[in-house]
This record gives sequence, C-alpha cells and structure tokens, in this order.
Amino acid sequence: MRKNSKLITALLACTAAAALFAGCGNKNAGNTAASTAAASTAAASKTEEKAEASAKSAGSGEVFKIGAIGPLTGGAAQYGTAVVNAAELAVAEINEAGGINGYLVEYRGEDDEHDAEKAVNAYNTLKDWGMQILDGTTTSAPCIAVAEKTANDNMFQITPSGSAVDCVKNPNVFRVCFSDPDQGIASADYMAENELGTKIGIIYDSSDVYSSGIEAKFVEEAKAKGLDVFDPQAFTADSKTDFSAQLQNISAAGCDVVFLPIYYTESSIILTQADKMGYDPIFFSCDGLDGILSMENFDTTLAEGVMLLTPFAADAEDELTKNFVESYVAAYGEIPNQFAADSYDAIYAIKEAAEAQGVTPDMSVSDICEALKKGITSLKFAGLTSDEITWSESGEPSKAPKAVIIEDGSYVSIQ
Repeated sequence: MRKNSKLITALLACTAAAALFAGCGNKNAGNTAASTAAASTAAASKTEEKAEASAKSAGSGEVFKIGAIGPLTGGAAQYGTAVVNAAELAVAEINEAGGINGYLVEYRGEDDEHDAEKAVNAYNTLKDWGMQILDGTTTSAPCIAVAEKTANDNMFQITPSGSAVDCVKNPNVFRVCFSDPDQGIASADYMAENELGTKIGIIYDSSDVYSSGIEAKFVEEAKAKGLDVFDPQAFTADSKTDFSAQLQNISAAGCDVVFLPIYYTESSIILTQADKMGYDPIFFSCDGLDGILSMENFDTTLAEGVMLLTPFAADAEDELTKNFVESYVAAYGEIPNQFAADSYDAIYAIKEAAEAQGVTPDMSVSDICEALKKGITSLKFAGLTSDEITWSESGEPSKAPKAVIIEDGSYVSIQ
C-alpha cells in the first residue's frame, strides 16, 4: 500500500495527541503518549508492509484504488483519523482474504483539515494518484464540495459520516451514517418516548450545515410530539468559545434537558461552563459528540450522564464488534468511535457491492460507479453500525439508531 509521508506524519501526530478512552474495557489509559505513539507506529508500519507485499504479489499488476478524505489535523481530527484508520484496517483485512473479485486493493488517505477547499485539493491529489472509488469525505461541508467533483467524474463516492442532506444529492453518492434530518427526528422521538424531561433547551451552530440541519428537524418533530421546546440558542463559527449567555437563558427558562446537535469541541466547552455555573440538566447529543472522551485536556467526568444517538457502541458483545475493536486497538492504540465504524462498514459495503456486480479494476471509473450503484442498492448489509443496512437509490441508508450514555468515562449501550 502506498502512503505519502504527509499522511503518515499526520496519522502518527493525531494518534500521539489523542488520549485513550478511559473505559470500554481499555486497561491502558495510564500509558504515556510516547508509548502509545510508539506502539501505533509499529502496528501501522506492520500493516503497511503487509499491504505492500500483497499488492506486489498481484499477478496482473492491477489493483483497485480506494481513497479516503478527512480532517487528520485540526479541531475535527478525531473524526478524520478514525475514518482513515478504519478504512486502512478494512483494506488490510480484505487483501489478506484475497481482495475483491480476486484483485487486491491499494488505499490512500488525505487530510482536508475540515475545509471544503482543501478537501477538493485532496480529491485532485487522489485522482492524480489513480483513485477509482472514494470513501469520504468525513464532514459535511467538505463532502458537499467534493461531491460536485465526483459527480462530474461519475466516480462512486460513499461518505461514512457526511450527514448534510446535500452530501448525497447526486446519484453517484451514498452514505453510511444517518442524515441530519434523520438524526433530529430520531432524537426528538427518543426524548418523547422515554420522557426524558419537561422542557428542552437547544444550543446549535447556525453557521454549520450539520448543526443547523439537525436543529431544524428536531424542533419540528419535537413540537409534533408535544414536547416543550425553549427558543433555540444559536452561535456561529466566530463565537464558539463562550456559551455563558446561551446557558444562562436556558437555565433561567427551567430547561431540564439540553440538546446539543454540535461537534465535540464546542460540546466540551459547554459542559465545562455549565459545570462552573452549577447547571446540571440532561445533555443529549448526536454523532458529532462522539470523540469527546478522547479529547486532550478535557475532564471526562464532566461528560458523565451525557446521552447520544449513535449507530455504534464499542462495548457491544457481538463477534463482529469485538473483533473490530480488538484489531483497531492493536493497530492504533485507542478504542474506535462511531466514525471508524462507519468507515469500516463503507469499505466492506464497497466490497460486497463490487462482488455482487463482478467489478474489476480494469473498468473505467464511470463503469465502476454504475456497477456499484446497482450493487449497493441490492444489498442487505450486516455491519458494525447495524445488523441490516439497505440503501435506496437516493443514497440514504435504512437502519435502526442506538442510544448510548457516558458512564465511568466510556460509552455504554442503553438497552
């Protein structure tokens, strides 16, 4: 497997900086960052050497080339690193088992820093490399920008976690995660069905397509379910370090549940500031909060009792999840999050769709895309994020959400 030095450096930097999850069966939380980085370096090198050897052994010299794009550096690096790592792990497993339709897979990831323009640059780099299929991008705004490029090239794109509606507006793009509207609706339904509180406050980022998309559908569904929703409290990308005004407003209104359809970085600040002012409601979030437990310099005890809807829980007892978590920890030194699980499922969905349609790497990018579109819409896929996932021609998945709660520094499934 070829991999540029920038990617290796970014991956190792992210791994060294990320703190290990305190729970989920991980007994190495006290390891130093240096030992974690060393272990991850060795494991990643071993995986890369094995993949390179496999690729060189291909008799025809032909391989599938799958690319991935995500933020490997910056504030959303927990997401992108997980996506790239899990795809790398899946590709290594697939190659060891003989590849796709007898052809091995070459894989490469690129950093977009959660920036749309840089994501397009990353796409062009991967396209020059010979990419035939894209696993990405990780976050919504970059995904929308790149989706315009893949549509022009008619390249098959499956985003693990780009949840904005427009991510899959083109017929060549599919997703593994729930869409923003679906997350908003499911969150409101869960609160209503489980009678979580009497009055709900909301803090959201009105400048972000992910956050505002979830918020809009949540409010609509919550009101339809008869929930008492206080005026949503907005912030923007230019004002996301001080949430005292929003917290004071929802606290004064008597909100005993606070919905946070935002990313883990802003959520960590909100939890910290709420604690300082003595405000202790039930905090409820979506997939964007996943990653908060491995944030550097964040007191994870402040996240105790936080609930979120997510399609993946690392403490699940099924064999697929246990094997994935064990392999991921061995390779990268940390418990995988939902974004890793989504990406792992994306690679295996590509494999199953390609095998169903007899796809080979000598086909054109456009022909591969058309075949994979037929293949994925005919699948009943059993993966990490659901026992059964199906896809419509719209690119949307159908699967059941799961709820987890943070207890003792780990995500625990709610039965």
